[in-house]
Amino acid sequence: MPKQSKRYRALAAKATAVPKPLDEAVVSLKEFNTTKFDQTVEIHMRLGIDPNQADQIIRGSLVLPHGIGRTQRVVVFAKGEAAEAAKAAGADEVGQEDLAKRIKDGWTDFDVCIATPDMMGVVGPLGRVLGPRGLMPAPRAGTVTPDAGKVVAEYKAGKVEFRNDKGGNVHAVVGKLSFDAEKLSENIQAFISLVVGMKPQTVKGTYVKGIAIAATMSPSVRVAG
Repeated sequence: MPKQSKRYRALAAKATAVPKPLDEAVVSLKEFNTTKFDQTVEIHMRLGIDPNQADQIIRGSLVLPHGIGRTQRVVVFAKGEAAEAAKAAGADEVGQEDLAKRIKDGWTDFDVCIATPDMMGVVGPLGRVLGPRGLMPAPRAGTVTPDAGKVVAEYKAGKVEFRNDKGGNVHAVVGKLSFDAEKLSENIQAFISLVVGMKPQTVKGTYVKGIAIAATMSPSVRVAG
């Protein structure tokens, strides 16, 4: 267990385990804004899915209404017109075999990797590097696409992607603690609504078992379902 700071312990003593309506939960979380830097806010949803069943995997992406509070670094594997469109949309790096070599040699200083379908032959061998970091392009996440320019623009505008972990939990960045409470609530509600709407038909019993929001260096706050 990492050692908790005096500040964290003091905040945790004020926190309550009782779930709160979303608006109240956000207000409570914002009271933890006592650091010198702008903390990132994340949502964590515990789902009643079987992550070992392919038809119960929860994976997708969403352009949050108010972005995530920072500009994401995006690299794109594309050529021709698709490459030019990606550059015009603000991609940080666009390439082919040259970009693949940099990544294979250990360069992963980016947040999102996008590829056009015709470049997957080049991207495929990078799975060992990109996969463990959650950066491997995938059709289901929308990062393998012929419309690279559009997807780059979406990520630059605050798109987030997510996939359930081995425990059946979903996590995502939903903004910064400096966001207005209303904007932060709207971002969180948009994410919750999307995940709720993705409930697999084969799931039995309770689908959403718990929701919590937390900031980088602050206790979590449970959200009432």
